[in-house]
Amino acid sequence: MKTLPDAIEDYIGLRRSLGFKLKDAAIGLRDFAAFLEQKGATHITTNLAREWAMQKSHILPAVWAMRLSWVRVFARHWSATDPRTEVPPAGLLPFRPQRAHPYLYSDQEIQQLLDATQNLPSMNGLRPWTYRCLLGLLAVSGLRLGEVQRLACKDVDLKEGLLVIRQTKFNKTRLIPLHPSTQEALRAYAQRRDQLIEHPTSPCFFLNEYGRCLDRSAIHRTFYRLSRQIGIRGPTDHNGPRLHDFRHRFAVTTLIQWYRAGEDVQQRLPILSTYLGHAHTADTYWYLSIHPELMGLATARLEQRWEDHHEPE
Repeated sequence: MKTLPDAIEDYIGLRRSLGFKLKDAAIGLRDFAAFLEQKGATHITTNLAREWAMQKSHILPAVWAMRLSWVRVFARHWSATDPRTEVPPAGLLPFRPQRAHPYLYSDQEIQQLLDATQNLPSMNGLRPWTYRCLLGLLAVSGLRLGEVQRLACKDVDLKEGLLVIRQTKFNKTRLIPLHPSTQEALRAYAQRRDQLIEHPTSPCFFLNEYGRCLDRSAIHRTFYRLSRQIGIRGPTDHNGPRLHDFRHRFAVTTLIQWYRAGEDVQQRLPILSTYLGHAHTADTYWYLSIHPELMGLATARLEQRWEDHHEPE
């Protein structure tokens, strides 16, 4: 039988082959294997798993629960090979993480953000246009920030009006159709970028003033500056509207439009899920619960269906 460290390495390789990135989980499971070796343990027990998960007393209970969940999933997998394995019960170290409540930008706020980019300092004039186009694309496409940041020039087909989003979550690649107005905005940016950066060192579509791919932390800092400037984030606030909230707004707006148009939302929801790159449709269903108008529309649709099926004859 394999040793636990070898079994964990095989498990990590298997999960990654299925598309899971397992960054933090891989580090944690390797640390757990070292912990078991230090204890002289030959198999996983619930007590050892809990002791390892709670090793760091200064971290939040949410992190304890997450660490234990890594062991639980591996233990469930390994128990088929080693029947001595104890799978930590789901109720041990319970914690239900709270999803951040999204900020749903108004059309006016998005326009203010785009206008504010024109005041960004720049040594060659590219930075204001880069951020105007980047924020605009996030607002109308529902893409993740990382997907836009890593977007390569070869994956922007302005003739066909398509973006190719490659190898994102779960190693999926998908096509994103572009509205003609978005095509035109991207084309105008590309022309300006090529005029100002003759010899870029990066294949990325969005470049900084040195011809390199935009740095993620620099994007966030610039967004915080712009959001404070237009007043949707306080001067010293550490929390507030996020770039990821553009994605939430896109999903909610799409669902509202479908309800208003009388579309069969349940039938169309997998389409939105695929477009957004969600691994599970349940991730898309979550949007139905976060917006008052969406809840109202969904409730009205259900009530109408109930009445249609219970009309007196």
